Amino acid sequence: MLTKTLQPTLTGEDELDQSYYKGWHLGGTHHDAMTTEFEWAMLRFEQAFQRFMLQIASMCGLGELSSAELVLLHVIRMQDGPKTAAVLARQLNIDGVTNVQYSLRKLLNSGFVDKIKGANSKIWMYAATERAAAMLDEYTRIRREMLTDQTKNFESIDKKLYEAAKLISLLTGTYDEASRISATYCRVSPPGESKKR
Repeated sequence: MLTKTLQPTLTGEDELDQSYYKGWHLGGTHHDAMTTEFEWAMLRFEQAFQRFMLQIASMCGLGELSSAELVLLHVIRMQDGPKTAAVLARQLNIDGVTNVQYSLRKLLNSGFVDKIKGANSKIWMYAATERAAAMLDEYTRIRREMLTDQTKNFESIDKKLYEAAKLISLLTGTYDEASRISATYCRVSPPGESKKR
């Protein structure tokens, strides 16, 4: 990860000096290096995003929730319709429903979510309570005041956000596919094992 004291210089149009990545195991080629720069940027953004969410949550009565629980509550409130645990897991790109169910139990116990019988009596659905909805409305107000009223002034910000979201969605599918392929077909041997044979 690059530090503030060492910024790479452009050697051509959108090209970074490869010398900055010498000895970096994740930067063997220019594309490797740019992919890793993107990954590190995403990790840094995730940390900043979580800090921001939790700070705003603490200002509107949701401070007891973790970032994952807060995101889940936002998704439950989405379009003001009840959702099953399986649908919530799918929307959050989570492999299984176990982690979602754990967070749902906490939201239920905290009075932020109601458990409702679906049309199929064997399936439970979850909806935000009126108390939670009021807190999320306050979250939305503070978020707009603290964040989006500022970012809306960035040049061509909506277009850039749309294009960034499309790129991240595309890469999400690519990373998921690469993960499935590696889990299905790749057999990784410990270092030195092939030599012993």
